[in-house]
Parts: sequence; structure tokens; C-alpha cells
Amino acid sequence: MDGIYLGLGANLPGPLGGPVATLEAALKAIAAAGIAIRRRSPWYESAPVPRAPNADGTDQPWYVNGVVEVATDLDPEALLAELQRIELAFGRVRSVANAPRTLDLDIVAYGERVTHTGAPLLPHPRMAGRAFVLLPLRDIAPAWRHPVTGRHIDQLIAALGRLDDPEGQEIRPLRGE
Repeated sequence: MDGIYLGLGANLPGPLGGPVATLEAALKAIAAAGIAIRRRSPWYESAPVPRAPNADGTDQPWYVNGVVEVATDLDPEALLAELQRIELAFGRVRSVANAPRTLDLDIVAYGERVTHTGAPLLPHPRMAGRAFVLLPLRDIAPAWRHPVTGRHIDQLIAALGRLDDPEGQEIRPLRGE
């Protein structure tokens, strides 16, 4: 099936090193699970969303994010279970919402499927408002349209506003990969 997109992100070191090393290793783990990676975006650095301090009052580190298009025979539920297994293997601990993490793997969209109940919700319910998903998605799928709203990816990005605003969603291509 075409149009299966996964979001990847990390902002804490994992067992294999920093966020970039973790994400590169996660791509290998995804492929080793029989999920073919068809296209991948460059990595981006993005400020945490929402911009809230950790419980100790310190700021979270910036994330490294990207999007990949995959091909798989797994249904969305089985794909989500496999992604969560990989997260766990990379030291992901689920605590509070928006907590720092060693690895975050999400199904952004699964073709034209739309589900409003159960898991996973498709397309990802917050993806249309997240620069760290939309910019890398546009890199690999410049003609993509949201399966619910029909809005083109460029329209979704334009609706975000300025992407260099410290009060908004700061994002930039990762330099020196």
C-alpha cells in the first residue's frame, strides 16, 4: 500500500548514542522487522511542542525529527505494535504527555485510512499542526493531501505561521549530519 508514513523523533540519548544515532539505528530496526523503507526525509531539529519546561524546571532538549514512507503488509494495529516494540527496545519510557524521549515512532498516515476510535487514530490526530511532521513529510511527498480535510501539504504548512518564532514552532534542517 502506498502512502504509509511514519514520524520519527528523539531528544534524549538512547542506548546507542545521541538522537541522530538512535534514529538511524531505529531505521535499521524498522527494516529488520520486515517494514521496507521506501523514502526518507532529511533530519530536522525542532523545539519541543508544547514549549513547557520539564518537571525540574529545566528546558527540554530540542528534538531531531524525520518522516519515512514505508511499505508493509502489516495492518495499522500490527504496525503500531511493532513500532512500540522497537521504541521499548531503544529505552522508551512512557510517563507524562510530551515528556522527553529516547525514541518516538508514530504512524502519521496509513494511505487514505481514517479512524477516529481505537489505536492507532488515523491520520495522526495532531500531525496537521506539527511543523516537525509536515516539513519532512513534504520533502518525501510534496503532493500529499490530508485524507480528512483534503488540504494540500503546502496549505497545512502555511497555516502554521512563522517557523522561526521562539513563541511558536521553531524548526530547522539539521546541519552536519
